[in-house]
Amino acid sequence: MKLKKRLGCLHAHYSNIEYIENALSSYELELIHFVDPALMYRVTSDENLQLVDAQNKVKEQIEWIAQSSVDAILITCTNYIAILQEEQLSISVPIIKIDEPYFKCISNIQQPQTILFTNPATVNGTIERLNQYAYNHQKSIDIEVIVMNNTFELIMKGLKHEYNQEISRFLEGIIKEDKIISVAQLSMVDAAKEVEYMSTKQIINPLDPLIASIVTQLKLGKKTAVI
Repeated sequence: MKLKKRLGCLHAHYSNIEYIENALSSYELELIHFVDPALMYRVTSDENLQLVDAQNKVKEQIEWIAQSSVDAILITCTNYIAILQEEQLSISVPIIKIDEPYFKCISNIQQPQTILFTNPATVNGTIERLNQYAYNHQKSIDIEVIVMNNTFELIMKGLKHEYNQEISRFLEGIIKEDKIISVAQLSMVDAAKEVEYMSTKQIINPLDPLIASIVTQLKLGKKTAVI
């Protein structure tokens, strides 16, 4: 008998595992992680890769995960989400997309806002999906996109401390402009939370609304303390 809910997580990079594990550690939930950096590498660097081949690969991954007795599947890579053709899937397991709770959060903001990225490869897919989300929900958004160039390479090389430092410095510079700011990637959350704590100004991130959504959708309870 399966007592805990089980969430299958599909990542494009190993660094995302820690964020999800830590954020859900206090809930009665089993996490199973599937990581495939090769597909994302090919999508962004292999000119010979056909879109239909990438779509088939993501479909294959999702259906493989669905056979692992999971209650839901979380996709943490925005490029995977952009490639996914849900109507082609032959599964009944619900799919949770990392960016949709984030989109809901920022599309409810009426004022101009700035969205910060470090990975140029995720920008177009994310913004296209955000605009489509806003259109579908009859929301009007006023966004400025800023990409921190030559920064994402740090996290890909395992230089997380240096990566966080670069993001923190940048955020500290623009947070004084009294703008509504959000970071669009999971890898940016730690730096954003640190600057938010030090400045006491909110920086929206994709992790907090995602966790709230997962807890609600899977009806998760907190772990009981062992005395």
